[in-house]
Amino acid sequence: MRFSTIAISVLSASLPALACESCESPQSDVILTRNVRRMQPDAQNATSHSRGPLEWGQINFLHTTDTHGWLEGHVKEQNYGADWGDFISFTQEMRRKAQDLGVDLLLVDTGDLHDGAGLSDATSLNGELSLPIFEQLDYDLLTIGNHELYISTIAYETFSNFSKVYGERYLTSNVQITNPATGQLEYIGNRYRYFTTPKGLRIMAFGVLYDFTGNSNVTKVTKAADMVKQSWFVDAVNQTGIDMFVILGHNPARATASGSTFGTVFTAIRAIKADTPIQIFGGHSHIRDFAVYDDKTTALESGRYCETLGWLAMTGVTPSHQYGKETYGQEDYGREGYGREGHNGHNGHNGHHSHSAPAPTGPSGVPNPTMKAIPLTSTSTASVSLATSTSASSILYARRYLDWNRLTFAYHAVGSQDHTFDTSKGLAVTANITATRKALNLTRLYGCVPETYCQSCKPFGAPGNIFPLLQTALAATVINQSRANIPRLILINTGSIRFDLVKGPFTYDDSFVVSPFTDAFQFIPNVPYSIAEQVLGVLNSAPADKKRDLSSSDFAFQVPNPSLLGQDTCRDPAISRNHLTARSYPAGRIHRRQSTALTPGYVTTDDFGVGTGDDTVHTAIPYYSQPGNLQANASFPTNGTNPNTVDLIFLDYIAGDVLRVLTGLGAKYTKADIGYYLPTSFTTNSYLPAYAKLAWQANLPNCSVGLGMGYNDTSG
Repeated sequence: MRFSTIAISVLSASLPALACESCESPQSDVILTRNVRRMQPDAQNATSHSRGPLEWGQINFLHTTDTHGWLEGHVKEQNYGADWGDFISFTQEMRRKAQDLGVDLLLVDTGDLHDGAGLSDATSLNGELSLPIFEQLDYDLLTIGNHELYISTIAYETFSNFSKVYGERYLTSNVQITNPATGQLEYIGNRYRYFTTPKGLRIMAFGVLYDFTGNSNVTKVTKAADMVKQSWFVDAVNQTGIDMFVILGHNPARATASGSTFGTVFTAIRAIKADTPIQIFGGHSHIRDFAVYDDKTTALESGRYCETLGWLAMTGVTPSHQYGKETYGQEDYGREGYGREGHNGHNGHNGHHSHSAPAPTGPSGVPNPTMKAIPLTSTSTASVSLATSTSASSILYARRYLDWNRLTFAYHAVGSQDHTFDTSKGLAVTANITATRKALNLTRLYGCVPETYCQSCKPFGAPGNIFPLLQTALAATVINQSRANIPRLILINTGSIRFDLVKGPFTYDDSFVVSPFTDAFQFIPNVPYSIAEQVLGVLNSAPADKKRDLSSSDFAFQVPNPSLLGQDTCRDPAISRNHLTARSYPAGRIHRRQSTALTPGYVTTDDFGVGTGDDTVHTAIPYYSQPGNLQANASFPTNGTNPNTVDLIFLDYIAGDVLRVLTGLGAKYTKADIGYYLPTSFTTNSYLPAYAKLAWQANLPNCSVGLGMGYNDTSG
């Protein structure tokens, strides 16, 4: 199934019985006692409980997105300390509960599985060991993210292996790839899936990536506006017997968000099926959000980096019983040349249900959804200028954003059941993650970080802000010994930093978490200081939100077949909203076991309210904007004067920008004047480990671990 002998050996040692996902069965799984070690050995557990039990509806969804390789969890942040094995145990327990309640529960994921943590990034091919771990979860629907498409080798791995694991459940409605065997474009996954849930709801599902243009040249992303005009899409929407549409997408959930194409797809469906419920699951913008489109359509987005698990419950979807199973037989998966795509489905029903069957209600013995799809909060609602349904709705909704920790998972799974939380499969996956981390040497210790440094929770330059630390680290480590005494200015883009630096052990894994990119340091020697000192200001006056271009060289990936690849230079679109929007929260029901002291974390404003969707009540973490670039100075005269000339050092990623700025300042430099200041093996992924060896050696090997972002971890 997979492609790495290392992966196979690690997996075979830890997961001897997990090769067949179809073997997963809630009824037959072995339940183990709670004294077995869970999470990763170095992880912390949370202290704050859920606000109360989840609402369960007629159909329910668990949603993940933008996991980016964080399958080990956040070992130094107590709010998010669960690992993928804990999550698997949780999903198995929740599926049991759904069976007991007699309702549907579907697991969905909306892409971006690469680029973010050592488990995915430390292998020569990104995801080589993390994807087999991810695949141990039996999702019902998945779709592709842009980080599966930047690099041709990863795109081919997704096409050849990952999509085959999930088969008809992996949806790429507008993403194709050149088959290397035939030279023809093929869909990486399936265009759609038409299926019946265990409780009889008939769902038509699509998977739509936003209009991404930074993909590798062996792939093709069709714009949503063009996709909805294609005959296969029109035929699929026209099909009879659809109780609900599900649109998955690596796409901001809110139609008014920059870059989102969900509004286009929604409007196209509404033009054909005016009243069929539509449920949307988004991603990409790394936020928690819930948007109302019309009275039968909502969209959920569930954060990033295994910090958030989304929950959605719906009640009142009326099954189309007049369309018997015999009409269409088995499922339709939307592969080219497969299924009944030529059938237009017209039978006089241009909407949802014309019959008068009563709307189903929620299960008894548990809270049920109570909210109609009417925005309660002014959040630039997604329904602006969109089509709407044409009849009254009986559908009720409930949404929740769960913090990714053992305490939350155990409360919702075990708290209402008689058996324990851990399952044999979950524990085996946890053990495999531990073994893989060891095999990759991810826990190798470089030093002890004395305090927590965040990207955006402090103003730029303030104590606890990560960027002054980087200025110090760059000055101390970016040194060409043959030019060590020559004054130098070192420029980097702040986008090279991907996550916060948390108090505690600084490991090989952390070098990927904080700065996974492999940008090398170039320079122009002997630049007049009067010109060099102006470069930073001009760079930062450029338009905001210039996101980094990614290529195979960014991550030192191996390219097995260069003839297929070409130039993989791509762009990651701007993210338009802060993922931890600071808001106040309303009073909510607090379970009697919950700690009375609130912890820092998500406080989410969405269309259903302020803070009411967050499963754990938190105090808000502040957000401050940061400049696009920063500068470090080194080897300047000790008497406080400025040098006449400097070595102007910058990342090869921003070399073109620096050269344009210098030209604009009247300096006549060309590419021929640029050289490498250090060997290309020393990159943005290297300088923090080097600095840790210089400055963070106190208290080794017993580092004091902090509590995570938002806490007052500023003392050494």
